[in-house]
Amino acid sequence: MRTEHGHTDATESGHDLRHHGDAEVRDDDGALVDLAVNVRADTPPAWLLEHLAASLAGLAAYPDGRAARAAVARRHGVPVERVLLTAGAAEAFVLLARALKVRRPVVVHPQFTEPEAALRDAGHTVGRVLLREEDGFRLDPAAVPEDADLVVIGNPTNPTSVLHPADTITALARPGRVLVVDEAFMDAVPGEREALAGRVDVPGLVVLRSLTKTWGLAGLRVGYVLAAPETVEELERAQPLWPVSTPALAAAEACVGPRALAEAAHAAHRIAADRAHLVAGLAGLAPAGLRVAGPAEAPFVLIRLPGAAAVRGRLRDLGYAVRRGDTFPGLDDRWLRLAVRDRRTTDGFLTALRSVLED
Repeated sequence: MRTEHGHTDATESGHDLRHHGDAEVRDDDGALVDLAVNVRADTPPAWLLEHLAASLAGLAAYPDGRAARAAVARRHGVPVERVLLTAGAAEAFVLLARALKVRRPVVVHPQFTEPEAALRDAGHTVGRVLLREEDGFRLDPAAVPEDADLVVIGNPTNPTSVLHPADTITALARPGRVLVVDEAFMDAVPGEREALAGRVDVPGLVVLRSLTKTWGLAGLRVGYVLAAPETVEELERAQPLWPVSTPALAAAEACVGPRALAEAAHAAHRIAADRAHLVAGLAGLAPAGLRVAGPAEAPFVLIRLPGAAAVRGRLRDLGYAVRRGDTFPGLDDRWLRLAVRDRRTTDGFLTALRSVLED
């Protein structure tokens, strides 16, 4: 691991912090099989769409988030004062960057780049802790500077698919430090192993959750923050009025209910099985120089292979979109991220990838 200081340029060191997986498929008119975006396939489910449609009858009234906030609090067993509903996790990153008075923020990379971009946009100089491939992209808490007063880490981490032990992450907690843990993909982990959502015993802990990934609600923008009441109050003061729409509030309430939790738990086990199938197929391509970072625990897999940029282009020609890895600090143009899909889709992709590598 190594630590470096960031600057104000969002493309520093050639890493475009504003590049996201949707850019791979934005203008393809549905022509490509999407392995670039980390949203669960075949979502939202029909019952959720019907629930959202029913909420449209209330659009004449201003949004009232009390029921959804209470539902999130029940789901995690915390007081409502520890819950803040947001327009997706991305809004939460902006609120944290703008509202909290921090002097030395540090982001653990490779990870989702939006937290660092938001901090830079708010005028902060951002330090980086770069996890290394030879360490399995795993965290050593001692690598984080002791004087960091805000630390951001994902768990499981996008794009490495690493699931850090909860004890390793909580070892980062300090008096006077805000510890931000992005758990956007935690509900795709069977049993939500290593989750910190609901913990109230870790000083300075802020947990972010998104409903985008599991439920296919990227276009609706809904997520939430779990933190100490005083932190929630600080963030809430930085929000505009009525930041979460009525349909998004309806989605939040529904997606933390018993039916949704049972469905998400079932989906997590299915994703794990589909991921194992993908990883096994990728392992067969090791003679071509392909390596899978791992063990993978999220609904995506990170791979390294020679000529990855050219491979990505050839895959597009064959109808498959994958996520480039070189926009993540700590990675370069040898890396690609692959979303986990059903076995039929995966088998078609593996056939295409094999033809590219053997050509």
